[in-house]
Amino acid sequence: MTRLSPARYFGFLGLCTFLLLAVILISPGIGTESHHFGLFDAWRSYFQRDTDALAYRIGFVLRMPRTLLALQAGITLGLCGAVFQTLFRNPLATPYTLGVASGGSLGAVVAIKIGLQVSLFGVSGISLAAFAGALLVIGLVFLFTRGARRFTTTELLLAGVTMGLFCSAMMMFIQYLSTERQTFAMVRWMMGSVVSIGMKESISNLPLFLPSWLVLILSAKSLNQYAIGEEIARSRGVHVARLQVVCILFASLATAAVVAACGPIGFVGLVVPQLAALIVGHDCRILLPASALIGGVFLALCDWISQLVLGWAGALIDQPLGSTQLPTGVVTAIVGVPIFLSLLYRRSQ
Repeated sequence: MTRLSPARYFGFLGLCTFLLLAVILISPGIGTESHHFGLFDAWRSYFQRDTDALAYRIGFVLRMPRTLLALQAGITLGLCGAVFQTLFRNPLATPYTLGVASGGSLGAVVAIKIGLQVSLFGVSGISLAAFAGALLVIGLVFLFTRGARRFTTTELLLAGVTMGLFCSAMMMFIQYLSTERQTFAMVRWMMGSVVSIGMKESISNLPLFLPSWLVLILSAKSLNQYAIGEEIARSRGVHVARLQVVCILFASLATAAVVAACGPIGFVGLVVPQLAALIVGHDCRILLPASALIGGVFLALCDWISQLVLGWAGALIDQPLGSTQLPTGVVTAIVGVPIFLSLLYRRSQ
């Protein structure tokens, strides 16, 4: 593993901070809500402490919280994707490899079907059911692969794929038994979207993400040794089995929280780690924070596009489409596929 110089590391951290701050500062001016209020109007009302102003409410009650949630979800998916690709030594591994997204989606589909209306601490019943479904799948995967023996990544992949296929079949069965309105709600949820939930609710998601971010980032040095080889890692004092369990558990829990809050948003955890590796290399000490940063910015930008693209299309065809929005998961797929194919082509050269 090449030596990571302090200048390179702290220089990159400075760039990370700049990009994150830039996205946050711009976010009050991006959205479909009343185009008459832009970035400067929102910040002017903020510094004037005019919380009753429409520009303030649009900028800091609707727009910024949405971007903050997108940053949190993107950071989590990018970071967890990098960890999974390192652990499984597979560039196709994603945070959803173990069936977390399918389990969460099945939980949400069941909640929509039965009309679950309960909420806990402001979290909707659908989100709670999605989180429970994701946790159940994680538990079953660990149960079937762990046993009395040390599990292997191959067993984990097989169990995850199997659980994902089972959950997909159950979702199709439930949709078959559902009304048109319920089916529409199910499909709309499974597209994945970052909704405007308010500043307080957006920040309240941080306790679900911060512990996982911290544990995974602190595991970077051990993951470097693991990437070389399990036997070499053991000879250098790395407890491989513990590293696998801790990283997979915390990454899966964080991913389950993202699915519960936003639905299964794809391609972030697949494309972003490979793009980060192309830029900064495979040293996990810088690859993990790079994947987190790029993931957060990538998802925030895709969310901005999802809000604005139909407005741009409406202007071209002279139709009033300004308030219509695409699901964020659709945009991440549209943007992510060309990036992934470009990376694949570059790899084949």
